[in-house]
Amino acid sequence: MSTKKYDVTIIGGGHNGLVAATYLAKAGKTVVILEANSEVGGATQSVQAFPGFDAHLSRYSYLVSLLPDKIVEDLGLSFECVSREVSSYTPYEDKGLYVSRKWDEKTAASFNELDPTGHEGQAWQDFYAEVAEFAQRIAPTLLQPLKTRSELKSEIGLPDIWDYLIENPIGNEINKRFTSDLVKGVVLTDALIGTFASAFELQANICFLYHLMGNGTGEWKVPIGGMGALVKELTRVATEAGVEIKVNSKVDSVVSDESGVTVSMQSGESYTSDYLLSNAAPQVLAKLRGKPQPKSLDGSQMKINILLKRLPQLKSGIDPRLAFAGTFHANESFSQFEQTFIDANSGLMPTKMPIEMYCHTLSDPSILGADLQSAGYHTLTLFGLHTPASLFDADNDSAREVALASALSSINEYLAEPIEDVIAAIEVKTPLDIEEAISLPRGNIFHKDLSMPFREDDSEPSWGVETDDPRIFICGAGAIRGGGVSGIPGHNAAMAVLSNN
Repeated sequence: MSTKKYDVTIIGGGHNGLVAATYLAKAGKTVVILEANSEVGGATQSVQAFPGFDAHLSRYSYLVSLLPDKIVEDLGLSFECVSREVSSYTPYEDKGLYVSRKWDEKTAASFNELDPTGHEGQAWQDFYAEVAEFAQRIAPTLLQPLKTRSELKSEIGLPDIWDYLIENPIGNEINKRFTSDLVKGVVLTDALIGTFASAFELQANICFLYHLMGNGTGEWKVPIGGMGALVKELTRVATEAGVEIKVNSKVDSVVSDESGVTVSMQSGESYTSDYLLSNAAPQVLAKLRGKPQPKSLDGSQMKINILLKRLPQLKSGIDPRLAFAGTFHANESFSQFEQTFIDANSGLMPTKMPIEMYCHTLSDPSILGADLQSAGYHTLTLFGLHTPASLFDADNDSAREVALASALSSINEYLAEPIEDVIAAIEVKTPLDIEEAISLPRGNIFHKDLSMPFREDDSEPSWGVETDDPRIFICGAGAIRGGGVSGIPGHNAAMAVLSNN
């Protein structure tokens, strides 16, 4: 078969690959995307997960925070998100801590019920005001060449906040600021989603930072129509810009030399280009290049998608439409997190899994067909934390059942009725299942360990997307500043290529 020539070849049609391709095509480059699966989107696909039910869920990723408004504007995306009025709800005993997106009387009353002294509520407001100021200053740098550690610290100009967010384990600051084990856990949860770490490891700081710096606000928004709506828009602008997208195109090998980069396919076809961008994980790229694969943390989250016949009632008596509108936390106190981490690190599956859930359909019912909407159905997306891939290695199927029982038991502790009574359909994904489905090594949703959003002072100038080959760049979550549904590494990889021309 003949070899096809392009300016840029992109492996993987996830959202970052589509972002990179569109920027490059708009700059006049010829671009082809090679996607192994039958449709683009990767972890941002929306799928009909439950046979026989007209429900299209965002199967692996479900909210948008880190996607910069600038990328939306640059690419002309017609993409709508809505804000969640409720930030989170955390039940305890027969009560619950309610936190709105913006501090209000209901939130104040909920904090005062937990802590009549007023300390926790004030500490919460003070802490998140500081974090918000830091986020506003760091967000614009994410679409620029990497600052050095010293440059970024100087530019942000908040040395005390820098120290507790960047230099010292976030667990220390949480313990310093708060006294309630429950409140500490609500704060800590943003440091642990997808990251297998203790509160006293800097890896947790990085995860915390990524969860709270999006667009300078850290607000997590609901995509109308699910993540599939974002993928559809990205596909539209990419193809309109002239990008060729080839699905069912699995890459077999990558070879680079002075003349360019050649990508050979399992089908026997090949593509050559001046540059290669990889939306695949760095470990996958290394394997394709015949190089040693870098090690990284295990993915550590169960992903459970549920279709409910109706919302369950809670022991606390709160309207479930409020409790599940934001992020619902269960068994996620600070001490529970730490003990579960210790246990999982020793090979023990959590007996009461720390979980958090969110009901997309309370903000956007459009992902359900009209019949399901009128019947009162809802979706529930559940993440189980501190469930590393290693817990599933011996027998994935058996461990999946044990983990599911632990997760459902965790939520049932706070419900007035068993969750099983209102489940119409359920889909359970372990880290190993996620790896099998979308090639995330060990089920790590960030592809590898997240990195601080800067380079060290003695390092070479960089966009955070470079590899050891000047023709090959990372445009996916494995880049520096790559985690989350952001498009940031896609933008930065495109800029790195264009800066070479």
